[in-house]
Amino acid sequence: MTDQQLTFDFTPDLPVWAQNIAVFDLETTGLDLTDARIVTACAVELDAAGQIVGKDVEWLADPVIEIPTPASDVHGVTTEIARRDGRPAAEVVSELLETLRGFFERGLPVVAYNAPYDFTILHFEALRHGLTPLSDPGPIIDPLVIDKFKDKFRKGKRRLENAAEFYNVSLDDAHNATADAVAAGRVAQAIARRWAAELPATAAELHDLQVGWSEYLDADFESFMRRNNPDFTSKRGWPLKL
Repeated sequence: MTDQQLTFDFTPDLPVWAQNIAVFDLETTGLDLTDARIVTACAVELDAAGQIVGKDVEWLADPVIEIPTPASDVHGVTTEIARRDGRPAAEVVSELLETLRGFFERGLPVVAYNAPYDFTILHFEALRHGLTPLSDPGPIIDPLVIDKFKDKFRKGKRRLENAAEFYNVSLDDAHNATADAVAAGRVAQAIARRWAAELPATAAELHDLQVGWSEYLDADFESFMRRNNPDFTSKRGWPLKL
């Protein structure tokens, strides 16, 4: 056990909203939220033990454009692989939208680590392919926002790999869409246990709180960055940055 791993005992019961969740993750061609294309994706349901319910669903898309080497070095999918084995991007995006809408219609909270990344890229991909984006998606659970707001002064980076280590969640294949999605869900469940007494009883209430928490965190980061760059502006928005 390292200093950056959680040492408390998970004695609180798992809140009701965290006992049945969905998880969502994308691997893409880049970091630009408006221009990045989906390469791989995962959207599945987890039970209270953090195990996948039903079959493991992962999509591989042909994004049509070249996949930059820095991106393929991260997730392992090259342009050649995507063109050979990937399905048409429009089909993948359509199925993702349908799957996520199904989760939301059932009232399942969807966990996405750094939710604006995944949901904003999906939004612009939908528009790109003439599809209807998700309208006011929710409830969404973003472990990154909750962790940073509730444990503000913990040192170290807050990437998914760091959070997984801290909360004692296994992540053996980082930047694989399914591995990242499942790990994010398990981190969310660990956070739910840790902060059970201070988090609301429903996912809808928690969703609404995260809107304000994200705004606070963005403003705080902007203030920090402006010490050296007075013109720095942090792009606001949660769970979408439009």
